Amino acid sequence: MTHVAVVTGGASGVGLAVCQHLARAGLAVAVFDLDGAAAKDAVEKLRAAGATAFAAEVDVADRASVDAAFERVRAELGPIRILVTSAAVSGFAPFEEISLELWDRFVAVNLTGTFHCIQSAVPDMVAASWGRIVTISSAAGQTGTARQGHYSATKGGVIALTKAVALEYAARGVTANTIPPFAVDTPLMRGQQGAQNLPKTEVIARMIPARRVGTPDDIGATCAFLCSDAAGYITGQVIAANGGAVL
Repeated sequence: MTHVAVVTGGASGVGLAVCQHLARAGLAVAVFDLDGAAAKDAVEKLRAAGATAFAAEVDVADRASVDAAFERVRAELGPIRILVTSAAVSGFAPFEEISLELWDRFVAVNLTGTFHCIQSAVPDMVAASWGRIVTISSAAGQTGTARQGHYSATKGGVIALTKAVALEYAARGVTANTIPPFAVDTPLMRGQQGAQNLPKTEVIARMIPARRVGTPDDIGATCAFLCSDAAGYITGQVIAANGGAVL
């Protein structure tokens, strides 16, 4: 039976690369994204490459939206065996200028959204005694980042949540790991560079021992491995595909 994978934030950047890698591994892929049109476009491309794919417009901060989307996936593709949580919001603000509204939005999407998706998906994995959960966190959650108190806090929470889930479900055949990217060449990174919140790519590359920024494929390939049978004895780990930027 073909395993069914759900990828949140799957219509662009890292999430899209994850979808592509999982599809090439023979999985049926459900692309969840707040941008429904972009999700449909991603699915069309996946299907054109021969994959089984499904699109859903989902706000991960809205539990009803999440639960309804998972039920649609079950009806269309079958039980969920793999979950990758890539949906997130990011941004920069001096700590004293982070409004409560902004703080709550980052928590709702980045942390609570991850919680919603894991809680909605994990019963299928437990029933099968097999499952893979990969959260996309951030190096900011490992080290903290200036002017990203809200983002760093939520991504640190994602790392801790992943470890707790790993401990709770390890004996039931479900693994949970997290990938914390450092700098990945995505539209999101380029947008922050355009807003002068991040330096030029060549400057960032000099900060990384591998002397280059990451690509979405770097993260997608790592994620595909963690979702495979070969990674069945790896759980609760922070797998940093970051060129040595954070050790």
